[in-house]
This record gives sequence, C-alpha cells and structure tokens, in this order.
Amino acid sequence: MKKSLLLMLALAYAGLGFAQDAAVMPTKSRSVLDTGFKQHPINLQVIAGSQGLGADVRYGVTPKLGLRFGGSTSTSVKVNDAIKFSGFDASNTLNAQLSNVHLFADYAPFKTNAFRVVAGLGYLFKAGGELEFFPTGSYNYGDMTLTGAEVGQLDIDLSWKGVAPYLGLGLFKSVPKRLFNINLDLGTYFLKSPESTVVGTKLLSENQQMETQLEKNMESYRFLPVIQLNFNFKIK
Repeated sequence: MKKSLLLMLALAYAGLGFAQDAAVMPTKSRSVLDTGFKQHPINLQVIAGSQGLGADVRYGVTPKLGLRFGGSTSTSVKVNDAIKFSGFDASNTLNAQLSNVHLFADYAPFKTNAFRVVAGLGYLFKAGGELEFFPTGSYNYGDMTLTGAEVGQLDIDLSWKGVAPYLGLGLFKSVPKRLFNINLDLGTYFLKSPESTVVGTKLLSENQQMETQLEKNMESYRFLPVIQLNFNFKIK
C-alpha cells in the first residue's frame, strides 16, 4: 500500500514537472521571438522630397538605432532665364539634376522614439547643372556690329559629384506600429567644392579661363538642404 502510494506520488510529481515544463517552454520561446521581432524590424521606405523620388530599406539594430540604405533621383529640372545679367542682353537655360545612393543611421534619444538624429554618407553620382548662355541683341566689336548668333554661345557645367556627409533630424517614428506610417526628415548634405567646365563658340571660345574664377565664386555653395517625406511599410 505504502509502495503504491509512493509510486503514485512519484508519478504525480513527474507529471506535474512535465506539465510545468510544457507550459513554460512555449512561453519562453515566444518571448525570445517577440524580443527579436521588436529589436530588428525591417521596413521599406518610399521617399519623396527635395532629392526627388526613391526608396530605402531600414533595419532596426536596436530599439533606438536603425540603419537605412537606399537611393533617390530627381527628374531634370529646366528653368528658362534663371540668371539675369544687368546691362547685357542674353537668354539662358538652366538644367539641373540630382541622383544619389546613401547609408544613414537613425538614433532616437527619447523614450517615445518620435524624434531622431540622423547621420550618414551619400554618394552623389549626379549633382549639378548645365547653363546654356545665348547672347541676344546687337554688339559692337571694333568697327563691326554683330548679332547674338554671330557672337556665339557659352555652355557652363557645374558639378558637385562625389561623397557627401549628411546630418539631420527626423520627426515621428521610423517603425510603424502596425503596417504603415509616415515620417519626416530635415537635414543637409555637406558638399565638396564644385568643378566647372566652360565651353564657348565663336567669339566666346576663349573663355576657359572663367573656370577657375567660377569655381572660386561657387565655393560657398556647399550645403544641399533635404526635406523628405518617408512612407514606411513594415516588412518584418
């Protein structure tokens, strides 16, 4: 009788231990999975703003830190008579375009994660503009009076192509609480000194010496502001 009771108690405790293990193990497993999911979310970002249109993939390294890799491009923007010349009759056409790939890090210092510090690098493989300069009216050249077409044409290219550091701020959360959200980036690229090419025709063909002076005049144009909306879609 006593042996039977001891055997029953032993079986009961063994069954209880097995039941506890069976109950605890799935909970522990879910906890690990939940923690990993929260710490390493992956988002697809469709971006639109001053850089044009593009896309990023964002990976959450920790709940506070994320990495973004992507690119964007703008369509060529054409502006007629973008530059006015006092006392000189001329028309001009400016074409500008920007395309880049970038790697950014987001850090959210506060508990809500609604404010982010953003830093990184971009490679601008198209960053500049072309200015076509056409004299109009009449010009006196010695004893001759020339038309604008006889004077020639001047083509000026400016390029900031290359690696550019980025620093900015982000507003609103990077990780959607459900499947989708929108946030905002405000920042600037720090550009290198521009390179210029000046090509003239006819009487304007000897203007290559303008390149050095033009680059010097444009040295202060080293900031490229960024205003960008991010449309975030949760992948994981």
